[in-house]
Amino acid sequence: MTVSLDEMMAALDPERRRKIEERAAELIAEEMTLRELRKARKLTQVSVARELGISQDAVSRLEHRSDILLSTLRRTVEAMGGTLSLIARFPDRPPVELSGIAGHDTCD
Repeated sequence: MTVSLDEMMAALDPERRRKIEERAAELIAEEMTLRELRKARKLTQVSVARELGISQDAVSRLEHRSDILLSTLRRTVEAMGGTLSLIARFPDRPPVELSGIAGHDTCD
């Protein structure tokens, strides 16, 4: 007999279920699209567009792109009130924050 995830979760003790749900929420929060990030910040495309000095339509197109310049991504995140960091992860060493790539460098 097949058991659904809902059935498995219902069978767990409440504390264990709470911990699983909290971890699931953390994992989901770690990855967002630009659109999801904007909505989580309770911002409209119009307000982000205003901060970026572009049209609402341009923000919509930006949110649907799968390939974006780091400088554009940095400006978009900053328009939402955040900062952008770029982390490189390798199996044989701790994560490394890359500098001079997503920052405000003027040496293009």
